[in-house]
Order: sequence, then C-alpha cells, then structure tokens
Amino acid sequence: MSIGHGYRRGVSTFVAALVTAVCVPLVVPPVAATAGSAVRHPVITWGASADRQGAGPAERSYRLVVRTSVGGTDLRIRLTNAFGEHPVTFASAYAGLQRQGAELVRGSNRRLTFGGQPSVTVPAGATVLSDPLPGKLAAQSNLVVSLYVTGAQGPTTGHGMAMQTSYATAGDHAAEEAAGNWTDPMGSWYWLDAVSVQTSTAISSVVTLGDSITDGWASSTDENRRWPDYLSRRLQAASGSPVKGVANEGISGNKVLADGAGEAALRRLDRDVLSHPGVSTVFVLEGINDLKAHSGVTVDDLVAGYQQLADRVHAAGKCVVGATILPYKGWSEYDAAGEAVRQGVNDWIRHGGAFDAVVDLDTITRSPYDPQAILPFFDGGDHLHPNDKGMQAMADAVDLSALRCDR
Repeated sequence: MSIGHGYRRGVSTFVAALVTAVCVPLVVPPVAATAGSAVRHPVITWGASADRQGAGPAERSYRLVVRTSVGGTDLRIRLTNAFGEHPVTFASAYAGLQRQGAELVRGSNRRLTFGGQPSVTVPAGATVLSDPLPGKLAAQSNLVVSLYVTGAQGPTTGHGMAMQTSYATAGDHAAEEAAGNWTDPMGSWYWLDAVSVQTSTAISSVVTLGDSITDGWASSTDENRRWPDYLSRRLQAASGSPVKGVANEGISGNKVLADGAGEAALRRLDRDVLSHPGVSTVFVLEGINDLKAHSGVTVDDLVAGYQQLADRVHAAGKCVVGATILPYKGWSEYDAAGEAVRQGVNDWIRHGGAFDAVVDLDTITRSPYDPQAILPFFDGGDHLHPNDKGMQAMADAVDLSALRCDR
C-alpha cells in the first residue's frame, strides 16, 4: 500500500515526537495549571459505539486499526467492558502507526500505561482511560492500538461492523511492529471505543449518532468512505471551522426508541456521545430502523424520541443537528405505512424547531423521478444504504457553519 503525502507527514510528525520523547516518562505527573496548559483541553479524535459481542478467547492479542480526525498531543485511549459479565485484563497495550496491513511504522509502537502501570483489569460494566502518551498525533492518521487480553470470558464488548480490517493472534504480540505473527484478520473492533488528544480549547468535535448508514454499510472497506469520514476531511480542510474532530457513533440496525442492534439511541446517548471530551455538537441521523420494522411506531413516537435527544444534548450544553431520514423504497421492508411515518417525521425535523440546524439528506439522496427511492447513482445496491458516492454527497450537504455551537 502506498503512503500518501498527508499520511507521510503524519508518520514523520509522530516518529519525530517519539524521538524527542524517549527520555520522557510515559506517565506525566500532575502539575499546577500554567498559562500554556490552560488553553488546551482533551478532544475525541476517534470513537466507535460499544455493543455486546460474542465470547472473547483468553490469551489473545488484538491489533485495532482506527482513523484519527483531529490531531493533537498526549493521546489517550478508552477501553470499555460495558457489556462484559466478568472482569477483563489488558496485560499490555501499545499505540503505533500503520505502515500496511498489520505492519507498523518502525519506531512508532509505544507502550500505554494505566495509572502508571503497564496492565489494567476492568470490572464488568466499567471503562478505563489510559495515561497520556507524550508526543504528537497527526490528523487523518491510521492509528493502531494493540492489546494483549487475558481473562476474557463470556460476552465481550466491541463494535461489530468496523468497515476496517484489524488483526488478532494467539499470545502476547502487542509490542511487535512486524506483521508476521498477526495471522487472523477481522472486521470488528474489540474493547477500544474512543481515542482522545489534547488540543487548543478553540477546537472541538462533532459526534454522529446513527445507524448502519452512519456506520458505513455499503461503503468501501479499509478506505474510510463512511459519510462521517468525508465530513472529517472537509473539516480538516476548512480554515474557518473550529470543529475539527469527528467521532462516528453509528451502530448497524440501531433504533431511536428500542434496543436491538445496540441499545436504543436514547439509552446509549450518555455513554456513546455525552461522555466524550471536547464535543460541541451532536449530529443525529436515526429512525429508519424504527419505522421500517412494522412495530407500530408512529410519527408522534419518533418525534417524542427526537425531542428527548435534543433536550438532553442541550441540557449538556451542546448543540444538536438533525438530519431527515433517507428514502428506502425497494428495500424488502418498505410499505406505504412506513413511508407515511417517514414523511411525517421528516416534516417535523424540517419545521419542528427542536434542532439547532437541519440537514435535509432526504432531498439530497432521493431520486427526482421517484422521491420515495434513493437516487440510483447513490444506491449501494439494496435501495437503503448509500454507496461511496452517496456517502460523499451526504457529507458535502452539511453546512459546516451549522456544526459550530455557541452554547
């Protein structure tokens, strides 16, 4: 895999920071706030919603590839055992940069610590934040977090549909930068649900709360072509926007009102959105799974759910942007009753006044010849999920100024 100019620049920045930090302790002791430190704060640069996964074998290493959005210093990772029923031990954890596949850039893989210790045990239902790792991490980098996990039993916590190839192997190989022992490719992320960096207090992030359309279904694997990825690249290139980070908190099959594929958006809002640092704005694109499930959900039901989401986001001092629900005629569950709910909900999203801004993705993605159906040029093949072109069109439709928040 060739390395583009922007990625090479990110690699050199990270490696240069590594060289300068060789003699610096990995755990930075608390110090009194200074004028320099007071103007910086933590901001999430990557996120993925946690859900209940199958049993995780013990004595196994996981090499998780993620894409940063905003750059900064002192990266920290968040590990979650939210859906586990037993404690899980992370015997070692490292962060490096991807060269290709499971191979890392030489010299980039560095040990992470937790309270000054190289390992940590996370009780069932709990999360843990690593110590800050000194050095710079560039925006739009392929960050690789390698974990050696012991004591895992019962259901694990992770994100099932990553649209990104990561790797696993038996035994402890987290410290290795070579790819030889990483023999098992996988399409999910386990235990890792957030990465944050320190950056200027003028910089913030947007969290995209959604379902499979936000999660990236029908976009190209390993290419970072989900619509939040396209949005992230736009934000990085926009000189006037203080919003630079994007955290994708979509779960395939997720609903606003009911649990199923992940907890309902109303239930997971605190953990998957409001708990992250540096978030100024929440972007909501949910509801298609509620209305197409033939469960009797009405316009009033979904409107009440959206209103609760908006109220809670506002109560947390953040702004919320609402997006209209995309067309889905031709999908196997499509019917007139569900379409009537979609039309009613979209009318409320456009005119109800609950959101600080609205992005009309229905209008952007629908066919002018059959407005209940997605434009064929944007259709990923199942008449519900946009392809790469559709994903880009969705991101391009976002007025970046709408993501700014003055609350």
